Amino acid sequence: MTTVPAATGPGRTTPRRTVPRDLDGGYGTDCGPYAIAHRGGAGLAPENTFEAFSRSVALGVRYLETDVRLTSDGVLVAFHDERVDRVTDLHGRVNRLTWPDLRRASVDGGGPVMRLDDLLHAFPRTHFAVDLKAGASVEPLARVLKDAGAVSRVCVAGAWDGWLAHLRQACGPRLRTALGWRSLAVLVGCAKAGVRPPLGVATGEFVHVPVSLGRVPLVAERLVRMAADLGVRVLVWTVDEPALMHRLLDVGVDGVITDRPDILREVLVQRGQWRPMAG
Repeated sequence: MTTVPAATGPGRTTPRRTVPRDLDGGYGTDCGPYAIAHRGGAGLAPENTFEAFSRSVALGVRYLETDVRLTSDGVLVAFHDERVDRVTDLHGRVNRLTWPDLRRASVDGGGPVMRLDDLLHAFPRTHFAVDLKAGASVEPLARVLKDAGAVSRVCVAGAWDGWLAHLRQACGPRLRTALGWRSLAVLVGCAKAGVRPPLGVATGEFVHVPVSLGRVPLVAERLVRMAADLGVRVLVWTVDEPALMHRLLDVGVDGVITDRPDILREVLVQRGQWRPMAG
């Protein structure tokens, strides 16, 4: 077993986690806190474009977050919305467009839509958190990850528990997953109520927690403690303000998902916690 230190903050240290030796070098087996560029770094360039991913990697970011949707002809693309209207000059649902249609679109003038397989090959030394937007993408995603040899450097999140269970079965134990929506709701509910969560809630190695839901804050030291007791690491999204980054890291979260990885890098440098990608 290899020990992976959890994030620390003034006056406290969350429990240290261990990972199996055969997963060394995979997603999450290096030391946190994890700086994760949301939609590739949407505050640096148009979201989910090659330019955004490239700028984040140039900063030394080791972890990139993206979303996947399936075109009508079965191609997985790095795209967040159900419809293309908000960020492209096309109209309609992604799953009603073919890849030849979609590849002609420009994302906010910042470059074309990327295929997931091209993205994985373009950045072979980075890790990816992949938000799975639809159940129809489960089997295609498993195929792409295995064909690209990328299973061990990916964590799949943003999905229902059943979809993630099917993916783990298809890809094997080297695939990392976050808690599904149902398990996340149980964990958050237990943290708010101050009751011990059931062991069965730990269906993944990570939990992606929104920083707020309306006026109800979801991130608290109690949640971090409960997750740590289950061996689950807490990543919070989407956080772009440096003061809030500091507060979350002080509480002991294991990582921050941000549109502004440049700001998060400066925060981590100030704290002596920045670990860039090796040159």
